[in-house]
Amino acid sequence: MDAATAVNNSALMSLVGFAGVVALLLFLIAKWKWHVFFALLIPILLFGILPGIQQNNFIEAFETGFGNTLGSIGVVIVLGSIIAEALKHTGAIGVITRSMINLVGSTRMPLALTLTGFIVGVAIFSDVAYVILNPLVHSAAKAMGVSMALMSTGLVGALQLTHAIVPPTPGPLAAAALVGADIGKTILYGSIACLFGSLACWAWGMLFAGPRITTPPSDEFQDTTIESLDQGDSVRLPNTLSAYLPIVIPIILIGTQSVVTLNFPEDHLLRAVFLYLGWPVISLSIGVWLAYRNIRNSDDREKARDAWVESALKTSAMILVVTGLGGSLSAILRGTPAVDFIATFFSEYGLPAILLPFVIGIIGNMITGSTTVGVITAASLVAPMLGNLALSPEAAMLAGASGSIIIKYVNSSYFWVCTTLSGLSVSDAVFSYGGATLVGGLVSFATVCLLWGVGLI
Repeated sequence: MDAATAVNNSALMSLVGFAGVVALLLFLIAKWKWHVFFALLIPILLFGILPGIQQNNFIEAFETGFGNTLGSIGVVIVLGSIIAEALKHTGAIGVITRSMINLVGSTRMPLALTLTGFIVGVAIFSDVAYVILNPLVHSAAKAMGVSMALMSTGLVGALQLTHAIVPPTPGPLAAAALVGADIGKTILYGSIACLFGSLACWAWGMLFAGPRITTPPSDEFQDTTIESLDQGDSVRLPNTLSAYLPIVIPIILIGTQSVVTLNFPEDHLLRAVFLYLGWPVISLSIGVWLAYRNIRNSDDREKARDAWVESALKTSAMILVVTGLGGSLSAILRGTPAVDFIATFFSEYGLPAILLPFVIGIIGNMITGSTTVGVITAASLVAPMLGNLALSPEAAMLAGASGSIIIKYVNSSYFWVCTTLSGLSVSDAVFSYGGATLVGGLVSFATVCLLWGVGLI
């Protein structure tokens, strides 16, 4: 900590302020139901009037943290949201689902839907994706003569996992920016952790929730087909390659940039090329173009120019301001002795450093009910400590994200979307869907710990 830019020089007051910010944030959301923007802003502002705070340094840290964070990630979050809108409206989700069914077979629909959730959750907000796929879940359960819990549990868990862990979904993308994680590595190793976690969610549905919960599917959707997930007819659906490209190409470009940066000298042509192509602003812009190429008629193309973009901007707004405030909080804490104290505590007592972001992610999600808030809160609080914790940015981000999906229950809007649409009772949904996110989060975290332990992240 630089004395000239220190926000506070008192370790005790810094720790009191740190604990107060976290406690007040969670209280304002859980008890008074404040919007997360004010619930995060007010505690930060109150931190600035604690005794011993250098107000000029506090203000500079707030503004610098907010601006630097959004400067690196703001446009990318908007672009990711635009891709999600395009995938939703062009029928790409239905095509991806059909490809998963073809891969594992129509007799393994729960697994096919789980794998669909694993892929679609990277680009689409989990509640939106479930709304789109819900008719197919009922129809498949009806056709196979199985319960809704067996058919839907793996999908519910997988959608939430990749939504929380794998960029370029806005939440993990913002968290990666806050801790300074390499996005290519985060995508690669986050996907590995999510795959194992998603399969654990599927196993929970097949072995525990499915046999225990007998809620039948609704007759309303018995004639639903994959093609009917689109608003038009099957001719308007993109082909399989076109449906995947808006998701896959940006991920490949970002990942290739990371590989090239590690293996080629600075003056190499490939490094210069992929430094630009793998920049998330460029790679996701290419993804937007690929997604819009799936629009089949001029009317939809005209609508996409305004309506889809405006919808994406509305979706992005909350994440942008929360991410910016998270950057402000990180910059402020970095200027206090609280960072060194917490890092030293973990070191002296021999606690694994990777537990800190994981536990913060759990608490943030458990109290607020928001995966996005959980992962961003974990990244914001841990980012200033990374230098002293001997923890890589990638490990910190993925651990916090794994924690942020654990304990999904009645204060989560996603829980209510899935519970209401599937027709499960609240108690059955807590066991089925809450159990899936608990098991999936723990398995994902165990995978992250393994990757961290062997030195890959």
